[in-house]
Amino acid sequence: MPTYAYKCKKCGKSFTLVLSITEHDRKKPTCPKCRSSQVAQTVQGFFATTSKKS
Repeated sequence: MPTYAYKCKKCGKSFTLVLSITEHDRKKPTCPKCRSSQVAQTVQGFFATTSKKS
């Protein structure tokens, strides 16, 4: 499942959530520190592993 990164606009805490694509579309995340719903999704890098078939 994808990992999504967020940052709270109220307290500044950065956090990540593991959500399915459907959950991400439906769920409104809240900050784990201050419980504010004023959060913004941030850009996050990712790592992909593929099989090498040459």
